[in-house]
Amino acid sequence: MKRICFAALVFMLALGCERDLTEEVQLATFPSIGEVFTDAPVNLTDQFFVSFDPAQGANTEGFGVDTNVAFQGTTSIRIDVPASNDPNGGFIGGIFRDRGEGRNLTQYDALTFWARGSTTGTLGEVGFGTDFLGGQFPVSRSNIQLTTNWKKYVIPIPDASKLVQEKGMFLFAAGGLDVLGDGPNGNEIGWTFWLDEIRFETLGTNLAVNTEILNGQDIVIQGFAGTNLEITGLSQTINLGTGENVDINVAPAYFNFLNSNPSVATVTESGLVSVAGNSGTTIITGQINGIEANGSLEVTSNGQFPVAPIPTRDSGDVISLFSDAYSNVPVRHYNGFFAPFQTTMGGAGSDPNNVDIQGTLPDGSLDNIINYTQLNFVSIGTYDTVPLVDVSTMTHLHININVREAIDPSDFIRLEIESGTFTGSTGNGSFILSSAFLTNPANVNDDGWVTVEVPLSSFSGNIDFSELGQLFFISDATISDIWVDNVYFYNDN
Repeated sequence: MKRICFAALVFMLALGCERDLTEEVQLATFPSIGEVFTDAPVNLTDQFFVSFDPAQGANTEGFGVDTNVAFQGTTSIRIDVPASNDPNGGFIGGIFRDRGEGRNLTQYDALTFWARGSTTGTLGEVGFGTDFLGGQFPVSRSNIQLTTNWKKYVIPIPDASKLVQEKGMFLFAAGGLDVLGDGPNGNEIGWTFWLDEIRFETLGTNLAVNTEILNGQDIVIQGFAGTNLEITGLSQTINLGTGENVDINVAPAYFNFLNSNPSVATVTESGLVSVAGNSGTTIITGQINGIEANGSLEVTSNGQFPVAPIPTRDSGDVISLFSDAYSNVPVRHYNGFFAPFQTTMGGAGSDPNNVDIQGTLPDGSLDNIINYTQLNFVSIGTYDTVPLVDVSTMTHLHININVREAIDPSDFIRLEIESGTFTGSTGNGSFILSSAFLTNPANVNDDGWVTVEVPLSSFSGNIDFSELGQLFFISDATISDIWVDNVYFYNDN
């Protein structure tokens, strides 16, 4: 692409100097060689086969050529697929890459090849466009069934006009055979298959019968400025003219993404959607070569993200369970999912990064926030950490809560602290945040965040603060949707 841009620059300079373009400029062109492997590799890298990463389990020992088996001519590619427990790697796969600057494939509409197996087996993936150099236009078919007879297979090209300088000529990946039929379990056995007559062709019979983004679904989301997401589920179904329909996995760069309101969200050629600062709604759809895709993404921007107040207390006076401002102590969970009694969703796991919302702070850093929904009760648990978390030298509990719904007079959130282990509680006590507290302007900032600072002495009951077990948020379904941030104990002396 750089060569094309350079040619365009020369073109403009030539016009400015009133010179003849044909005398001064020669636009970059690339060979349109269709053959990839016939009896030998055609214009491929010297290594011929570039394997997937052995560090990720790829086996590099099973690739070769076979002068005794061929569909046509005298030679084929032989792939000995390893067993799943092979010490050199449990699968085999890689690419063939063009040796030069790439090929112009705009005149073709398919990659074709002939293949057969030593037994009936499945190729996990076959395609082209992957070059391990950041290629934009990969296409593949998944789970291609081979037989013991030679058969021709077709990988349709979604839009050949994109392939003006393509280096990724072929890709394959295969694993061992599941002869017991009980799914991947490490007992798959090895097998062999052969490839021959790999080339790009113009078949003239391909017809797109279905094109999809987001797996054909109409997705509706809301987000704040800075929220990023990726358009996935990209595919096409092509009728080959033989009555056979094949599904292909398509790279985002083949799509023309249409955006009804770019001031709300932007979308790149790679399908990355970024929510902008302007409030409103936009609908993003896709096309390939003028063919409308099924599926859409409706994005509503809620404007700038309302970040929670940033804590300013010295870290030496804080024991934090959940905050990006401090180092958090070990936490068992942010939601124990105590079925069947608990309905609360959100806050899965103990990893502070495995939460529900990431806002952007003024300095550009991320602010992780837990979003509890369908709230009846939920806990942040530390009861099996060793040693148990000791907050006995702290004086207060600090929490920021943002209630994401209207608050009725009877609504409340009860904070409850339980000490000891899960099976050996040493005490518990509670403190109620009434609707009056949650709506008091003195407690709520302009972004809706309530700052809760409860003296530990205000918790009723008998709690051993040297053995923190769980911190509960209980609403009994009076309030169902809250954001939680900056959960920590601090010493105010």
